[in-house]
Amino acid sequence: MKAIERLYQYLDYKGIKPTRFEKENGLSNGYLGTQLKRNGNLGEDVFNKIIDNCLDLNPVWLLTGKQKMIKNQIYTENLNNEHNNFVNESPSEEDKYQKQNIPLFDVHASASTLFDDESTEKLIDQITVPNLPKCDGAVYVSSDSMYPLLKSGDIIIYKKITTSIGNIYWGEMYLISLVNDEGEEFVMVKWIQKSEKGDEFIKLVSENKHHQPKDFHIDAVKGLALIKASIRINATY
Repeated sequence: MKAIERLYQYLDYKGIKPTRFEKENGLSNGYLGTQLKRNGNLGEDVFNKIIDNCLDLNPVWLLTGKQKMIKNQIYTENLNNEHNNFVNESPSEEDKYQKQNIPLFDVHASASTLFDDESTEKLIDQITVPNLPKCDGAVYVSSDSMYPLLKSGDIIIYKKITTSIGNIYWGEMYLISLVNDEGEEFVMVKWIQKSEKGDEFIKLVSENKHHQPKDFHIDAVKGLALIKASIRINATY
């Protein structure tokens, strides 16, 4: 059995569809299905990307089939001595989903560093959302360009991606950092669509019909992050 077949076993165990897994891990659409049909190998870059994003997946098992599929260990105290040991335990249904604390940043204070140095970003709080795919951070929405889908005060949760045309999923919503001709940076939330101006351009589209679409060259994009989820607080009492 090859690594691609074991990866499908892992996806079945986690209840994740291959298309969703490809999208969330930056793989091209249909890559896994093609490799499975060809009985092909996972490339080194793909293997490393999977291991980096699937923290509970045992890389030894994925590569060789040896050991257990899930790296699920709990820390227990050995009552017979002063040493602590790790013991294996079968994963529960709750443990099948990775828990994560997502940092909530102040986008106004961190706009120039949101896609650069995370250590300089202004942290407001941390968010935990059940069953959420791996994310890098969250920020408050501060404009009405995506109204009524998003309104000012909502929280969006995002996953950063490499800034290139090939990594964009057309028609999805993104957090985008743009630099204009005068060197000013703007961070905004938009739908990204293909541009009629050519392959090196993207079209930014708002949900609010009062905001007109606008085309930008990909070189003007400083950072991209795919929006994974949004949170709206309807009452504060």
